[in-house]
Amino acid sequence: MKITGAVLTSIGAERPYAASRPLGIRTLELDAPGPGELRIRIEAAGLCHSDLSVVNGTRPRPVPMLLGHEAAGIVDALGSGIDDLEVGDRVVTVFLPRCESCDNCRTGGKLPCSTGSATNGAGTLPSGEVRLHDEGGSAVNHHLGVSGFATHAVVDRRSVVRVGHDVPPAIAAVLGCAVLTGGGAVRNAGGLRAGQGLIVVGLGGVGMSAILVGRAITQAAGGRVIGIDANSDKHAAALEMGADAVYTPESAVDAGITAPVVVEAAGHPRAFETAFRVTAPGGTTVTAGLPAPGALSQIEPLTLTAEARTVVGSYLGSSIPAQDIPAYEALWRDGTLPAEKLITSTIALDDINRALDVLDTGDAIRQVILF
Repeated sequence: MKITGAVLTSIGAERPYAASRPLGIRTLELDAPGPGELRIRIEAAGLCHSDLSVVNGTRPRPVPMLLGHEAAGIVDALGSGIDDLEVGDRVVTVFLPRCESCDNCRTGGKLPCSTGSATNGAGTLPSGEVRLHDEGGSAVNHHLGVSGFATHAVVDRRSVVRVGHDVPPAIAAVLGCAVLTGGGAVRNAGGLRAGQGLIVVGLGGVGMSAILVGRAITQAAGGRVIGIDANSDKHAAALEMGADAVYTPESAVDAGITAPVVVEAAGHPRAFETAFRVTAPGGTTVTAGLPAPGALSQIEPLTLTAEARTVVGSYLGSSIPAQDIPAYEALWRDGTLPAEKLITSTIALDDINRALDVLDTGDAIRQVILF
């Protein structure tokens, strides 16, 4: 079938992206789903820094590639071998499918699936196939097994989680990446308990999600949630999310604040250093950001020993999406997790290059494309 999507044909375009237009809106051919695959009519797709990092070359991927990984939509076709979904179901996409058989998948979400990571890097679906082609018949690569910046997508069954029809598409979309990653850094990797304090360094979509989930966990027992970001324009939004206080990195260090659980969500080596510095003795520093390859941070190793500190990495929120997304869905449904606060604006697909500029400047939490 013919679809419309945003295709990246070269990496490293000049800014502003509204002028250089690295993402071209193209007509493509989408093959029918193969065994264990399904086709989704995309309803909403969020713009994430993981998309921007492909555009700017921080995390290079094979091009041409149809971008987008944080999406939600309606199942409109099923390949053979799928008996637990129906046409008409609303699903959330997940950007790392789990094979459930590799050693990494046996770690309960701590390590990303090695098979899924390999196919994501190759730009294929888990089957090794490519279901996207341009009008001349040449293959167009898949982004993280999803390619959600399009009217339709074919994905593996393991790349989706069903949600209720009462979950609006834009909210469903952010559950699959921003909330899953930020919330999981708090719940799974950080092990935050009711009444404990939490500090989140880096207040983008993932960091704000960590604020929301941290507030849901610790609020009733009086635990404090604190945000840190160099961009003071984000401070008011963090307070709206439920943070008790917000600081710049410098003012946080000057104030001497610490917490037993600290999540770094900026993907910058200086942010990790700040996160480590504000972690309390005996506490855990969780790094969930994705810095550029080769970026280095400096910490004092003696602190780890003398203060019995823990540093842990968290990819995809150290989660098992089939279990975690329904948990966040339930928190949203009972009003404990107001994920709608993450959505700065909704846009059309044609506005995507301008939206990349907004994302690049850090002036948005989540921009969501509605189809």
